[in-house]
Amino acid sequence: MRSTYWLLPVLTLLACQPAIEPPVAIEPVPEQKQLDWQDLEFYAFVHFNMNTFTNMEWGFGDESPELFNPTELDCRQWAKVCKDAGMTGIILTAKHHDGFCLWPSEYTEHSVKNSPWKDGQGDVMRELADACEEYGLKLGVYLSPWDRNHADYGKPEYLTYFRNQLRELLTDYGDVYEVWFDGANGGTGYYGGANEERRVDKQAYYDWQNTYPIIRELQPDAVIFSDAGPDVRWVGNEDGHAFRTMWSNLMRDSVYPGMPEYSRKYASGQVDGTHWVPGETNVSIRPGWYYHEYEDHKVRSLPQLVDMYYESIGRNTTWLLNFPVDKRGLIHENDVAQLEKLTEVIKADFAEELAKGNTISASNERGGDYTAAEALDEDPKSYWAAEDGVTEASLTINFDEAVTFNRLLVQENIALGQRVKAFTLEAEMDGSWQEIASETTIGCKRILRLPETTATAVRLNITDAKACPTIANIELYHAPKLLLPPTVVRNKAGELQLQVPEEGVSLYYTLDGTEPGTSATAYTSPVPLPGPATVKAVAVDENTGRTSEVSQVELDVAPTNWKVLNAGTEAEKAIDGLEESWWGSKKEDPVNELTIDLGETLTLRGFTYLPVQSRYFSGLISNYELYTSTDNRNWTQAAAGEFSNIQNSPIWQRVTFEAQPARYIRLKSVATVDGNPPAFAEVGVLTESSAN
Repeated sequence: MRSTYWLLPVLTLLACQPAIEPPVAIEPVPEQKQLDWQDLEFYAFVHFNMNTFTNMEWGFGDESPELFNPTELDCRQWAKVCKDAGMTGIILTAKHHDGFCLWPSEYTEHSVKNSPWKDGQGDVMRELADACEEYGLKLGVYLSPWDRNHADYGKPEYLTYFRNQLRELLTDYGDVYEVWFDGANGGTGYYGGANEERRVDKQAYYDWQNTYPIIRELQPDAVIFSDAGPDVRWVGNEDGHAFRTMWSNLMRDSVYPGMPEYSRKYASGQVDGTHWVPGETNVSIRPGWYYHEYEDHKVRSLPQLVDMYYESIGRNTTWLLNFPVDKRGLIHENDVAQLEKLTEVIKADFAEELAKGNTISASNERGGDYTAAEALDEDPKSYWAAEDGVTEASLTINFDEAVTFNRLLVQENIALGQRVKAFTLEAEMDGSWQEIASETTIGCKRILRLPETTATAVRLNITDAKACPTIANIELYHAPKLLLPPTVVRNKAGELQLQVPEEGVSLYYTLDGTEPGTSATAYTSPVPLPGPATVKAVAVDENTGRTSEVSQVELDVAPTNWKVLNAGTEAEKAIDGLEESWWGSKKEDPVNELTIDLGETLTLRGFTYLPVQSRYFSGLISNYELYTSTDNRNWTQAAAGEFSNIQNSPIWQRVTFEAQPARYIRLKSVATVDGNPPAFAEVGVLTESSAN
């Protein structure tokens, strides 16, 4: 048998080789609780409190506890909705600016203990804590520092009250993962404003240096949110979008809650930030944070929600999506339906990962446990790292056969600090390399939506970094096209336009009410359509044969030659075919009616009115009169009545009447819901052929 003694010197030599050291951390770096929080990614805000029952966004603090009386409050429904959507936690507005408490605080009478709900024996915080535990969700707490109800607000005594309530919330309801402090404090706001005379210097008054230790003591694993952190910061807007360049580093000592220049100067973080304070993107699924019945038809569209996902979680922040729980105490059906659609899209987008199992190489690697292969393994804690001093390097993935993809997901090992300042992505197509993306920061997670690309290899180029780059994960996906029913729009010129958010989708339509399909007319450009029609349209992915639901819109005569005769050119916005535009008369010179020349005599069977679609509505017509004329001298009242529930449901109003010829119509506002002069988003007519 051959001797193996010759192996001993080799093995001894290998054993004596020094281990490859990991890169030195680049300050600032996250604490463990910040890393754990970042992994949560997607969680819920619930705005539910006294404002739900007063139809307010900012209450005044003088509301009676008797008003709080949900009829079907079910925190388990909230938890199930969130869990089914892949969300990881819920943050509840335990006390908003009006000071009403959703738990029976022993320090105030302004709470659920004096409400009719459950005869004063209820505790929303308790029910939510139990529901979160049942469904495996984290529990978070929003506690407004501003309190318009408490008599001592603005005095030193209030801080004792505030801290006592903080202790209650952090002691009685189990583990809390995030404590959320709002920066609001006075100023003129929505719904009558928040004209608080007891203004304070927020930076000094709240004495945060003696408040934060309470949280550290009672909930050491919780992160604290505010504009300035100290642990998590605001993304700088309430639109659901983080910046394309997003640093988790923040010049924290230069920031304070509510500072005017925060969004412009600090919200995106700084490459040389002194503290690790990652961003949180917060947005409501409706225009308002609290429930308002008139926003039931204004839930964010699916394309908007998909954009928010990619521009929050996909841009190195977490996503805090708000649900305005309704007066019943439930997340509304419309909100649930949109969330379910979003969940389906995200699952489909990331259904099959394409990079794993392929070969990967690096232009430079540290060796040891930090090779290129670590970026494609299943271990989130392993990572590729370049050698010290190297700030430009590439990772190349080669495929056995061409792969088609349109999504890139890439992650740094942020435990050692955020490093990448710029990167590009190249694809090898037909034997040559082509750049398909050029971006800046990566951080915890960066997701790019790319043009559909078929390649035999891809190359991630780190073109600039603060120190040797570290990449923990690279993933590629081929997301299906977002197939939504086309949006049907007709402008004042009478041109029909079909729109979808996804490129590369074919559109087909009919004008006679028959079902559209690939045998129908293909839409390529605006279509002249001056007269009535029943438009049905569909979107088709020709590559897969997938078809969207059918959209259907009833159109009458276009307002191509219409003119407003009594209110100036600005009033033409009421007949421009655009639902987003509107016209309203001024209080100092009110005009309570619109007289419109239709340009020709038509046989009318009715009219339509669209109220203002802005969240900050005014002048919604509640009672109306409609007159017709053939000569603009002799007028006949064709209809009069009430737009029922228009305040809570500001949608298209449709009124029919006996057929009559008319060239002129006059829509008169008899009363508006708020007493202000009337406003008109759109006015239309129903002709004899379309009113049936």
